[in-house]
Amino acid sequence: MFDIDMPHAGRRTARARRARRAGLPLLLCLFLLALLGPPSAAAADAPTADAAAVARWGDRRLDEVAFLATHNSFTNYEDSRWTSVNQSESVRAQLDNGVRGLSLDTHWYEHSTWLCVISFGSDCYPSDVYLCHGDCKTFAGATYALPRQSFHGTMQTVVNFLAADPQEVVTVFLEDYVSAEQLRQSLDRVRGMDELLFRPDAWGVRQNGWPKVADLVTAGKRLLVFSDRSDREHLGVMYDRSWTVSNYWSLGDLGNDLACVSRWPDVPLDRQEPGFRRLFTMSHHRNVPTVLTAALDNGAKLRNRVAEQCRTAAGGRSPNFVSVDFHRLSDGSGHTPASIVAELDAGR
Repeated sequence: MFDIDMPHAGRRTARARRARRAGLPLLLCLFLLALLGPPSAAAADAPTADAAAVARWGDRRLDEVAFLATHNSFTNYEDSRWTSVNQSESVRAQLDNGVRGLSLDTHWYEHSTWLCVISFGSDCYPSDVYLCHGDCKTFAGATYALPRQSFHGTMQTVVNFLAADPQEVVTVFLEDYVSAEQLRQSLDRVRGMDELLFRPDAWGVRQNGWPKVADLVTAGKRLLVFSDRSDREHLGVMYDRSWTVSNYWSLGDLGNDLACVSRWPDVPLDRQEPGFRRLFTMSHHRNVPTVLTAALDNGAKLRNRVAEQCRTAAGGRSPNFVSVDFHRLSDGSGHTPASIVAELDAGR
């Protein structure tokens, strides 16, 4: 009896020893977890950047990247029949050609039966938010253009571009003349926008600084929207005066006003805030745009102004957005707005 049971007892003892050895790593992990505490919610929710995003953007934060932007992006020869324009290409073509910052003017247009009648049916549009350069009823081709450019339609163009280019980030700057509710109703019609919209409050930007661009791309939050109105941050539309610094927009009629002074007297370009750095938007265009003056302004003059005036005024930092008219034009110096932005990006 003794001889028969002995092998079974030995096997049970060996199994017990193996179980105790296997349990030691688990006990060690539980001890470390108790010692260090559970991971924070922010760390648990933070996405891990994928390889493609890291290859495209590296380790840089949003405030360490430079983007090419266009002034009055919607006034162009391709999207509508404007008589005076700031760009030669459609919004989609601008995006396809490297522009990543768009400036749009939003106005409310109230349906006009009178305009519908006198235009013989070519100006019969419903009440909505449209892109106008002044009043949406005053001068066709100058303060508005036909076909009318709806704000939600242009934003849909942006979202469609982002869907087709999953590594890219686009920022929209609004000169905003509509109510928050009118803006909300327009944005609600943009399919797929909510999934792309970056909300700085959800990412703790004020406390932690801007996230890495690769993290934004991985999380799918690749659309930033700023407004010059403060009452729409609940829509995910940031108040530019709270999140950016910006220079005064005009080079003057003759294009010789190169001083880089703040757009807002109470928000200097070199403003410092604990743990947070505002994005720097730099405008470089004249009061009245022309193809000739844009070509003169967009090359060496732009490059020198960044280095000699704006970087100094901003406390030694380069702009994150460089906004110009007719972004494809230059002075023949070998420097273009796109190449200057690329140079800023490489030098950070």
